[in-house]
Amino acid sequence: MPGPSHLVADKLDRLKLHVVDLSEGAVLETGCVYIVPLMERLDLPEDMSASANPKSSTGRLDIFTRVITDRAQEFDKIPAGYSGPLYLEISPRTFPIVVRRGSRLSQVRFRVGQALLTEPELLALHETETLVASKKPNITGGGIALSIDLAGDKEGLIGYRGKHHTAVVDVDKKAQHDIFDFWEPLYSRGRTELILDPDEFYILVSREAVHVPPHFAAEMTPFDPLVGEFRVHYAGFFDPGFGHAPAGGRGSRAVLEVRSHEVPFILEDGQIVGRLIYEHMLEQPSSLYGSGVGSNYQAQGLKLSKHFRL
Repeated sequence: MPGPSHLVADKLDRLKLHVVDLSEGAVLETGCVYIVPLMERLDLPEDMSASANPKSSTGRLDIFTRVITDRAQEFDKIPAGYSGPLYLEISPRTFPIVVRRGSRLSQVRFRVGQALLTEPELLALHETETLVASKKPNITGGGIALSIDLAGDKEGLIGYRGKHHTAVVDVDKKAQHDIFDFWEPLYSRGRTELILDPDEFYILVSREAVHVPPHFAAEMTPFDPLVGEFRVHYAGFFDPGFGHAPAGGRGSRAVLEVRSHEVPFILEDGQIVGRLIYEHMLEQPSSLYGSGVGSNYQAQGLKLSKHFRL
C-alpha cells in the first residue's frame, strides 16, 4: 500500500519480480499476487469520491481484487478530487485464470455527498418496496440482514465447493467450462447445517429474495468477525433494478461467495451472514439492471458465474 508521499509506479519499480505481457493473454496462477496498471484513470471533481469492488463474475471465481491509487490510505477507496492512474491488485485464490488487455475484473461507483439511508429510512423503504422477502426484517448496524439458505432446492442442492487442480478459466468467455470440472455440488441430505472447511471456497445463496428499487443502489457490508471468522460476498454491489419485478427480476436472491479462515465454521440454515446497506441515486438510471441490458444475474437463484455451463 503506498504511503502519503509515494507513487504506486515507484513501488513497482522497486518490488516487482517480473513483468507479464497481457497483450495476447496470460495465465495468472493461484497463490500469486499481480499488480496491473488499469487502462482507465480518474479526474474527479472536488466533491466526488469513488469506491471499487470486484465484479460479480470476479467474486464468483474467487478472484481477490483491490483497486489502488497513488498516495491512497485505503484499498478500493478513491478520495474526492483524485486525479491520477489506477492499479488493480489481482490474486486468483481457487482457479488459475486467463486475462488479457481489456479484461474487466473490477467496477467503480461514484458518490457525491452523503447517500446512505439511515435505519428509519431503510425501514420505511422496506415497508413500501419490500427490500428483502422477510415479514420481520432485521435492520441493525445501518443495514438489512440476509440469511443463508441451507434447505436447498427440490433436489436438495445448497451450493458448490471449488475443486483444486483444475484447468484455467478464461475470464472473457461465457459458458466455456463444464461445471463439474471445477465445482463439487453440495446437497443438504436432510441436514440444516454446513461445516465450512478452512480456506475452501463455497458458492451459496441467500434465503431471502432481494429488491433494489430504481432510485437506489445497495452494497453488502463485510460480516462482523465477532460472529465468526469467515468472509461472505467479495462482489458487494447491487445495481438499481436488481430484483425489480418490472425489470424481470422478481425472486432474485443474493449469491454468496463464502470462505472460512483458519478454523472450521458451522453455518446453520437461516443464519445471518451479511447486511445490505442502501444509498440514494442522484436520479433514476436510464437503464436498469436486467436482461434488457445484458445483465447475467437478474432473477437468479443459486447460480455460478457466467463462465460455466451444465
